[in-house]
Amino acid sequence: MIGHGPIEWNDSFATGVREIDEQHRILVNTLNEANAKLTDDVSIDFVEQITQDLLSYALYHFETEEELMQEYGYADACGEDSDRHLQQHRSFSSKVVAVRDNLRAGIPIGRDDLIGFLNNWLVNHILHTDKKLGAYILAKRGAAA
Repeated sequence: MIGHGPIEWNDSFATGVREIDEQHRILVNTLNEANAKLTDDVSIDFVEQITQDLLSYALYHFETEEELMQEYGYADACGEDSDRHLQQHRSFSSKVVAVRDNLRAGIPIGRDDLIGFLNNWLVNHILHTDKKLGAYILAKRGAAA
């Protein structure tokens, strides 16, 4: 469990795939900025905006990963890992949309609950799921060189 403090980027997060790693750094920085801005006395509208901004960038990032998966034939070579990867993207998006919709309906979420979920999901997804994808892409790029 990562918790609700800032995430400190380190080499263990690197997949070796430049475009993925650059976007992961942006996600980590964005999440850390949200963590710093979210206090118990911020408005629901502000939390909703932060949630929407994170979701928008996450969807952009997921699109990048999924395009790379398609380009390198990840689904054909690693079917179960590919399916799990896509499912994690959908699950994350659904959870964040549900949080945003609850905020719009006036149902607050605790700051620590929100940041804890986002931190844990991102770190676990990078360290376990994205690292597998990165290793696969690097192997394919190496074979093509």
